[in-house]
Amino acid sequence: MAITIKDVAQLANVAPSTVSRVIANNPRISEKTKVRVRKAMEKLGYHPNFIARSLANQSTKIIGLVLPCSSNVIYQNPFFSAILQGLSEGAQENQYSLLLSTGKTEDEIYEGIVKMVQGGMVDGIILMYSRMNDHILTYLRARDFPFVMIGKPYEFTEEISYVDNDNILAAEQATDYLLQLGHERIGFIGGDKKLVMTLDRLSGYENALKRAGIVPRSEYTLYGEFLHNGGRAAANSLLSSEEPPSAMIVSDDFMALGIVHSLREMGIRTPEEISIVSFNNGLFSEFSLPALTSVDINIFDLGYQATKSIIQKLQKGEEPGRIIIPHYFVERSSCRPLKQESWVMNY
Repeated sequence: MAITIKDVAQLANVAPSTVSRVIANNPRISEKTKVRVRKAMEKLGYHPNFIARSLANQSTKIIGLVLPCSSNVIYQNPFFSAILQGLSEGAQENQYSLLLSTGKTEDEIYEGIVKMVQGGMVDGIILMYSRMNDHILTYLRARDFPFVMIGKPYEFTEEISYVDNDNILAAEQATDYLLQLGHERIGFIGGDKKLVMTLDRLSGYENALKRAGIVPRSEYTLYGEFLHNGGRAAANSLLSSEEPPSAMIVSDDFMALGIVHSLREMGIRTPEEISIVSFNNGLFSEFSLPALTSVDINIFDLGYQATKSIIQKLQKGEEPGRIIIPHYFVERSSCRPLKQESWVMNY
């Protein structure tokens, strides 16, 4: 005979409605009562029927995740595993599940989102990127469907809830760091030029150079996928210029690792001949040879706060607005002064 909520309520000495509220993780129920009810559920082997609850509440308790279209980047770059850990933990704390949607092209991703929304498969959506002129964003806004973005929107910044870093400031600080080391020929290697993150980091890089009286050189700015091969291609291109840079700002650790390997094959030493500052501070930063100086953007927190934001919107109808995750600078071995005088960092 199946165990019911009434059986759990009787064993825990509470009302059946209290058991329902514990299952829903209602904040009005005390922790003491929650523990007692959960122990009764465990002892009886009771498992809530979330499908039935979803039908009754007209809620799936599922959040859709929209990933960028490049599957190579998603499955190879550890950035995505780290951000998915944050998303997953935030969902589990509130008894939500995650449903991934991706595709090989933007059109495939768009079709997947339409199926999610019109098919009632998810309660809300997290866009794990922000790019220029995104028709998925236009679709979600037109349908007034709950969503949150990871990354600052290209448009409607005051109207859309999002979680992001201050990428302009982070890139300014990374560039200032290299300027203080005496470097003036500094290259910038970004991701997809349609990504708002790339645009912001490019702005920060150019701001720092202009403050130092240095005119940014177009041949020092390159873009590519956040992959090992993307870094190798960028390194080959930069070093083929008549006056190669003495330092580089690289928007991703995985790309930076490709650059280091490519430089080594050319017989160019890091940091003796070229200094590198990367972003993300993942495993590749610490275990690269040399270990990479990197901007830690708190990837886990980006995912965790994005999940909390969409759940807040779904449960309370509130717009979380803008959440800026702090970053910090991690100094390692991939940079050195162009001139050997002493210097001091002020961050």
